[in-house]
Amino acid sequence: TWMIGTIILVLVMATAFMGYVLPWGQMSFWGATVITNLLSAIPYLGTNLVQWVWGGFAVDNATLNRFFTFHFVLP
Repeated sequence: TWMIGTIILVLVMATAFMGYVLPWGQMSFWGATVITNLLSAIPYLGTNLVQWVWGGFAVDNATLNRFFTFHFVLP
């Protein structure tokens, strides 16, 4: 059905984004910063969700480790 297709699309896009961040260059760093900051727009949970994804209060080495894990686990 169309719902399964939508779920697969979201998972593929998430996996592709995680792979985009893995080289950890300037574009990857700022892409990760901007896209993860979009999560802060979620009411009540956004700020805590961003801190959880980042592994702290800024995009750092912990963020890269989490993105590598997500990229490996999602497919």
